[in-house]
Amino acid sequence: MTSKTKPGGDTVEDRFDRTMTWRGALSMALALPASALAVIGYWTGALGGWAAVALLAISSTITILQNFSYAEMASMFPDKAGGVALYAFEAWKNVSRPIGALAAAGYWVGWSFGLAANALVIGELVQAQWFSSLGGTVAVGPLELGLGHVIAVVALVLVWALNLFGIQPAVRVSYAVNALVIFVMAAVAAASILTGKLDLGNLTWSLGSGAASPVIVACVWLFLMGWTVYGTEIAATFTPEYRDPRSDVPKALTAAALCSLFIFVAMPVVAAGTVGEAEIAANPLGFNVTLFEDLFGWAGSLAIVVLCLAMFNLMSVATADSGRALFGMADNGLTIRQLGVLNAAHMPARAMTVGLVLNIVLVLFIGNLVGVIFASNLGYILAVVIALSGYLLLRRSGIAPDRSYRLPGWWNVVTAVLALLNLTFFAVAVTHPALTGYGGWKEELIGFGVLALAVAMYGYRRHIQDRAAAD
Repeated sequence: MTSKTKPGGDTVEDRFDRTMTWRGALSMALALPASALAVIGYWTGALGGWAAVALLAISSTITILQNFSYAEMASMFPDKAGGVALYAFEAWKNVSRPIGALAAAGYWVGWSFGLAANALVIGELVQAQWFSSLGGTVAVGPLELGLGHVIAVVALVLVWALNLFGIQPAVRVSYAVNALVIFVMAAVAAASILTGKLDLGNLTWSLGSGAASPVIVACVWLFLMGWTVYGTEIAATFTPEYRDPRSDVPKALTAAALCSLFIFVAMPVVAAGTVGEAEIAANPLGFNVTLFEDLFGWAGSLAIVVLCLAMFNLMSVATADSGRALFGMADNGLTIRQLGVLNAAHMPARAMTVGLVLNIVLVLFIGNLVGVIFASNLGYILAVVIALSGYLLLRRSGIAPDRSYRLPGWWNVVTAVLALLNLTFFAVAVTHPALTGYGGWKEELIGFGVLALAVAMYGYRRHIQDRAAAD
């Protein structure tokens, strides 16, 4: 373990423990496709089964191609934490440091702010299934709090505590939960086929059935799907924790993206083919209970357990990723320097604690958390665009010429197309925020306001903290 002196005289550990294998990172990355049962209903109910499959296949293919680019970028910076956020900053720092800071902030917002929504879903599911008699809320000052809020806060604290003591506890939990969830998914698929309840005639194509152009609608939905489907890039965030980052990162990113493609394409077919699109549209989360009861009879409550575990695991992974992203921002001068510190277990405890506090505030004070997800997605997709365009800058600069993972020269064209596609999704979503019912102009103001605050913190670090340290 080495150390370095930060501006102002602080000495902190600058290396994570190298205990991660590509299989461990794969397990962490699979938390996103393993949460498919919790999100598939919203997409399938709105789009129809076949349209959801088509868009998820497109999004998953984009993910596979992007992960190849991220793998090469990781090989350029094998000792740096932060993943996609770090790559964007390193690429743009000599062109425009504020653009790099904006990308890093957007990435952190995208990963961090979904925690509150996931926690509230856990709270609502647990309360509805086992404590339905304890409904209602209690006024606590200006707040109206119910049991679901309490459960959500407890879930946030638990995932924060799990990640304080090193990456291995979180990896072990991820192994166990993903194994259970994927086993259950396989059992659901097998049972639906073997019992003859899977009827492909139940699937329809509803994309473009409204007044808006099908292309416009597809772009907005691809924007919304982006964070969940693209999220396997989290495997790159743990680069300095791999035993052999130059070979482990490409393996983890490729395997995670391929698994994601299979799961995200298969689940809408199984769900809509078994219970029907009408049931899913009426209850996009609770349809899982109907699905389990139709296939297994007694297992309705098991669906709730599986959903809660999948979302808890996703929260744990998001905490690990967003904490490292915020630590990487501080470590590279993009936000206040106090967040660039590791604890005794070599975890970014301060950065993760900031995420915990902010998400508790969201749970307690913000009503439209679905809108917050839309707002946070603005930051995430913006970060993806900046990072992919940054790939072209990094290739031109000749960083790490001895890197072991190098894509052919024509991959520049592929990455440029990916950046343009994501920029298109972003632009269409910004100009049509209410098209899918997931957000509006208010949510856009929240998203851009949070990004503006993050850029202000970058300015404070650069023009006040760093100048004071230099004097």
